Amino acid sequence: MISEFLSVAMLVLVLLCAVMRPFRWPEAAFAVPAAGVVILAGAIPWDHVREEAERLGPVIGFLAAVLVLARLCADEGLFHACGGWMARWAAGSPRRLLGSVFVLASAITAVLSLDATVVLLTPVVFATAARMGVRPKPHVYASAHLSNTASLLLPVSNLTNLLAFAATGLSFTRFAVLMLLPWLVAIAVEYVVFRRFFGADLDAPSTGSTPEPQPATPLFALVTVAATLIGFPVASVFGIAPAWVATAGALVMAVRALARRHSTVPGIVRAASVPFLAFVLALGVVVRAVVDNGLGQALGHVLPDGTSLPALLATAGVAALLANLINNLPAVLALVPLAASSGPGAVLAVLVGVNIGPNLTYAGSLATLLWRHIAHQHGQGIGLKEFTRLGLLTTPAALALATVALWLSLRIVGT
Repeated sequence: MISEFLSVAMLVLVLLCAVMRPFRWPEAAFAVPAAGVVILAGAIPWDHVREEAERLGPVIGFLAAVLVLARLCADEGLFHACGGWMARWAAGSPRRLLGSVFVLASAITAVLSLDATVVLLTPVVFATAARMGVRPKPHVYASAHLSNTASLLLPVSNLTNLLAFAATGLSFTRFAVLMLLPWLVAIAVEYVVFRRFFGADLDAPSTGSTPEPQPATPLFALVTVAATLIGFPVASVFGIAPAWVATAGALVMAVRALARRHSTVPGIVRAASVPFLAFVLALGVVVRAVVDNGLGQALGHVLPDGTSLPALLATAGVAALLANLINNLPAVLALVPLAASSGPGAVLAVLVGVNIGPNLTYAGSLATLLWRHIAHQHGQGIGLKEFTRLGLLTTPAALALATVALWLSLRIVGT
């Protein structure tokens, strides 16, 4: 009983501090001590701590590599060039700009993970909207929603996907094929709702000046990202973890940046966001303690068995609800071991829930919290009422239709 209470208390503390960021300390400043408390108190045995470290090690390695890769691509001007592409395609039209943001945010989220969309693309969207003289709100909200929704496609698109990938037993390519239709359906739902919800903003005339010349395309960065993306399915065939491929891409960019003195070794280490990596590991330990002390058994009674359409819809719904209650990272850590017994389809349904579901509330994902911080830095007010109303219009529909699309993919493609 004491272990159960202590584990839950530490998880609540970690999540509250991740949301509130007291004293502006990093998440790890609270998560690491919390993990130490549950370990020292005996709420989680050492062999389970070791299991979590072994399970999360490759995931954390990949996350570090992709953060470095994305940061160095930004330094090369890749995201600045994206802003130029968006402005040129939009040709002064707010509605065309929204379409270009949807395309780029979906692609960047899928390839470089949702963190790149939130941290690196969102400021570019602000700058592009300002240059065009259009209202930024629809386009900035799009980067937030797509950082979650568009992370369905690849095992490397989201930390949640990486945490669940091994449990699916699927190859990189089969995972992507099965998630392609849900990915397209969810993005389409978001786009349709956005065009109606932000109709007044999108119909407001542009007041921008003459467009700036298109910046030069950073070919080296573009080729490196493309080669890294191609390397993921190729490496999967030979049983090589995605972390090694991402590390290779990051090393290529790092060597170039150091040789050209565009970055330094300390700068590259900072790009890896070591405190956040420590947070992920510590969070995994705390969640495992909660699961060991009763949450796993409780969820086991709620989560349905099988991969029929009703079962998949219920699984995705439970995952979405849990993500909004305790954040999507703890949700996927708790649910994936339980869903794995029903096969890869059930695990993919969990991912549909924990990736789309967080668009309903601020606390659903760390990416949304980070996006809100960036939006405030740019003077964009983010009202809780408006955010929630948009989430209620997009999330249930996208969740349900994407799950139906997953069920169809499983029937057509198989596992």
